[in-house]
Amino acid sequence: MRETTDALVLLLAGGIGSRLNILVGHRAKPAVPFGGIYRIIDFSLSNVMNSGLTKVGVLTQYKPLSLMRHIGTGEAWDFTGRTRGVKILPPRTGESDSDWYKGTADAIRQNMDFIKANPSKNIVILSGDHIYQMDFHAMLAHHEEKNADITIGMMIVPKSEIHQFGAGIVDDDNRIIEWEEKPEVPRTNLASMGIYIFNTDYLINTLSSDKEEIDFGMDIIPRAIENDKVYAYPFNGYWRDVGTIQAYWDTSMDVIREDSGISPEEWGIRPNIEADGLPMDRPPARFVKGCKVNSSMISAGCTIEGTVINSVLSPGVTVEKGATVIDSVIFADSVIRSGATVDLVITDKRVLIGKNAFVGHGENKKEPNKVYPKHLYTGITLVGKEAHIPAETIIGRNCIINSLAQEESFTGRNQIADGDSV
Repeated sequence: MRETTDALVLLLAGGIGSRLNILVGHRAKPAVPFGGIYRIIDFSLSNVMNSGLTKVGVLTQYKPLSLMRHIGTGEAWDFTGRTRGVKILPPRTGESDSDWYKGTADAIRQNMDFIKANPSKNIVILSGDHIYQMDFHAMLAHHEEKNADITIGMMIVPKSEIHQFGAGIVDDDNRIIEWEEKPEVPRTNLASMGIYIFNTDYLINTLSSDKEEIDFGMDIIPRAIENDKVYAYPFNGYWRDVGTIQAYWDTSMDVIREDSGISPEEWGIRPNIEADGLPMDRPPARFVKGCKVNSSMISAGCTIEGTVINSVLSPGVTVEKGATVIDSVIFADSVIRSGATVDLVITDKRVLIGKNAFVGHGENKKEPNKVYPKHLYTGITLVGKEAHIPAETIIGRNCIINSLAQEESFTGRNQIADGDSV
């Protein structure tokens, strides 16, 4: 691993991620499990490590405890030592919600003391909630070559999706000459990845001005394009924002889909298996005679007696004899009892699906969730952390079973209709 010491990394990991619904009910979005053994933030942290960057500040805000516990000392990503380290940076201006980070630029401004205490030529600013592989060393070289004040990682996306991003129009030298923040009628399909490199002196001067600018995309970047040197860094690899349930499920399925472009192991993505606090490593997955597993990722500690098809199982999941899991993402230590079926479902940790229950029943995937129609509308059903689904219960499509729901929560309801919640 090469070492690039003259750049400080600030990793934005405080977003509420509300469109992930109950998956962020107990944790920050970057701490959501992904791909069996990882958390979402593992991808950004590993990219930093693999790029030879050694000093990282992680800006937290919303429900940070699980994220802080997961990062720990940073040892899992080799961020311990005399010249390297990772520091958690929560909001510090006050205790009310109005004192929290108001936007990306405001979050950086509140941590100006950390920037000044760790002198560097450049500042690399990342989001902690994307799935991708990127060499920041190469991006820093591009930034230096252009003698840029700001460099923005950018990639081509379908024009139908550009309204979700900041969009840049560039000249022949990749200098950004116009900017549109989440345009409804786009003139370009070149989207910001939320990855920035700033010259440190330029950033300090910009954020020390009297202007109350709180966001890079809305405030800082448009003004900089008019007055300073702002360049795009073209990126052509795999990158996904997993900020919605649909995007999270799609990207999870990419993990087990051949030639999808995502390969965490080949990318050198490191998890932190020590963060779970288990006294020992989990044993290898156990596949009992007669089980059936196709096109799936099965993590350590799983026991498979039934059928698993096109699914991602986190560590410690049990699928009993006669149980079936299809097109689903099952978080750690969940149990699917004998005879149960789980079809197009995302379950949080330590969920229990009772005997002969059916979660994700029926062919009608178009009836959206009645409470969150913009979150669940393609047939995916969510089951929250430590929920217990009673035996024989039938749960339809686009349903939400909230965290800690117990058998008494279903009293008199052995069938949950499409789009309903418990």
